[in-house]
Amino acid sequence: MKIFTYLLSKSRGTFILAVMAGLISGGTTTGIIALIHRALSVEETARSTLVWAFVGLVAVVLLSEIIAQVLLYLAQKVVFDLRVWLSERILSTPLRQLEEIGAPRVLAVLTDDVTAIANAITMSPLIFISMTVVIGSLVYMGWLSPIMLLITLGFIMLGIFSFQLPRRKAAPYLNRARESQDNLFGGLRALAEGTKELKIHRRRRATFHSQILIESSRVLMRERIKGMSIFRIAGAWGQLITLIIIGLLLFAIPQILDFNTQLLTGYTLALLYMMVPMSTLMNVMPTLGVAGASLRKIQSLGLSLENDQTVSQAEARDESPPFRSLLELVGVTHTYHREKENSSFTLGPIDLALRPGELVFIIGGNGSGKTTLVKLLTGLYTPEAGEIRLDGQPIIDQNRDDYRQLFSVVFSDFYLFERLLGLDHLELDEQAQEYLVQLQLNHKVKVENGVLSTTALSQGQRKRLALLTAYLENRPIYVFDEWAADQDPLFKELFYTRLLPELRQRGKTVLVITHDDRYFHTADRIIKLDDGKVVYDRPAAEALSELSVPRNNTEMMKHSAGSS
Repeated sequence: MKIFTYLLSKSRGTFILAVMAGLISGGTTTGIIALIHRALSVEETARSTLVWAFVGLVAVVLLSEIIAQVLLYLAQKVVFDLRVWLSERILSTPLRQLEEIGAPRVLAVLTDDVTAIANAITMSPLIFISMTVVIGSLVYMGWLSPIMLLITLGFIMLGIFSFQLPRRKAAPYLNRARESQDNLFGGLRALAEGTKELKIHRRRRATFHSQILIESSRVLMRERIKGMSIFRIAGAWGQLITLIIIGLLLFAIPQILDFNTQLLTGYTLALLYMMVPMSTLMNVMPTLGVAGASLRKIQSLGLSLENDQTVSQAEARDESPPFRSLLELVGVTHTYHREKENSSFTLGPIDLALRPGELVFIIGGNGSGKTTLVKLLTGLYTPEAGEIRLDGQPIIDQNRDDYRQLFSVVFSDFYLFERLLGLDHLELDEQAQEYLVQLQLNHKVKVENGVLSTTALSQGQRKRLALLTAYLENRPIYVFDEWAADQDPLFKELFYTRLLPELRQRGKTVLVITHDDRYFHTADRIIKLDDGKVVYDRPAAEALSELSVPRNNTEMMKHSAGSS
């Protein structure tokens, strides 16, 4: 079983101790069977000599079963280690690979798969005890009568062989159920994030409910029921074989072979005692099957995660190389597959230079590669060709994570944490409150011990809170991806004419992806992308004259009046 191999690899000593305790418990239980048989076959006066032996065996069984429960501790520890390992691997996985894996698959692995493995591990003590009882009972049967043992083993082998066929039949159903789980998690995520869009469109809501949620849930239920039912039927068949053996033992074999009543009593007792652990082993197989499918899913996900030297949590630090004079992209390219268009998109080759204290606008149509360029520039994507250089030093896998610490970024699809994580200097609350005043949020949000009082705000206000976090990080390079798109006109004006120039005056390099052409005049440079290529990279004054964009509000008013 893969699950036991995995357990052995994670905690060899504890696992072996638990297995040995289970074996002792099962073996001692077999001894109790023999003792009961002996007590039933001797005279009443002789039974008193067996009392202390019975008490001793019961004490050993109790003690060994308690020790076997060490596996319960092991189960929780393995689950803890597995979640930590997966979290670390996910945090250290290149962003592009995570995007290809997809959030639903990651969530399914972190929740259902880990739980399925935990359930299987929790049942492990019972499995080993049951196996030992079955083996011990067979040994005792062989001691009573080798011929009867051979007959019994023949039926058991028939049962094992006949069980393997449905087990193999059930495995594909469980695997398909596990695959459908990813689809269900995708639907649940869409349900949580797209509630407004679903509520406002009745037919979309009904179609989503019937074709996404209900259908994926139905497939999961159907495939899992089929797989589990096959296992259950196989388990019932195993119990039936045991009952057939008892029936033959009591009614058929005595007519053929000469067995005394004492032997038949002992054999029947051993078979009856063996039925419960045999049933346990049969019933636990579906759980092991589900855990096996989950473990394969986790391992396949883990194999696809390539460590990119991200600093582990134990070594987390906020250090970045100094940005003295020049950040360059030299012949950088990146290609990825567009699912909707079923085509590939290539950004580059890009040649670009940035210096401290520059305010640079990146413009271009939708799909031109602006956000991809930013992800390359910030080290979230790895160039397939060319290189990034910081003050002449190339950025490679070994220093890429340190390089990322140069940037504070607010993406268009940003995530807002409720805590100011990673920011723990003494005056954090005071500084945050000052910025809240500047961002006109002080009447709605407070910061206490690095925790935001609320994030239940409009999208524009949430973006201001994301900007607050970027301010507090105080890094050399700021990147804003369509930040002003959700702001009201007054705050949009404040952002372009006050906040961005202030960052530039502090010596920060600021890159802004924007479509707000009325504010292009506030930039030092404008870089335009089209179909993954840099069309031009020029000072703002030159770019504005070519684009025929008004340079300030006065010109814009004249431009509008002339047009009318």
